[in-house]
Amino acid sequence: MTDKPDPQQPQPIKINTSDEISRGRYSNLMLASHSPDEFMLDWLLNSPNGPHLVARVILSPANMKRTIETLKISLKQYEDKFGTVKLIEPEEQKVH
Repeated sequence: MTDKPDPQQPQPIKINTSDEISRGRYSNLMLASHSPDEFMLDWLLNSPNGPHLVARVILSPANMKRTIETLKISLKQYEDKFGTVKLIEPEEQKVH
């Protein structure tokens, strides 16, 4: 019997990265813009000194659509496990 990967099971992806990138960045604000060819997501840290760009991700329209679907599924799984996420109203989001 041959040990072939099951095509129905997700296969792990090996990701190479630097230590700095693998630590991640905190963002509490996101801006989205687009052109006919791409979407640009700017992840910001809104701090008392004003917003600072933390990361910029540029996606094709097809990848943006896949990203949105993946995030919807992930959020549903999170809420099924931990409960509904409460949205904070804009007037409550001020930095103190």
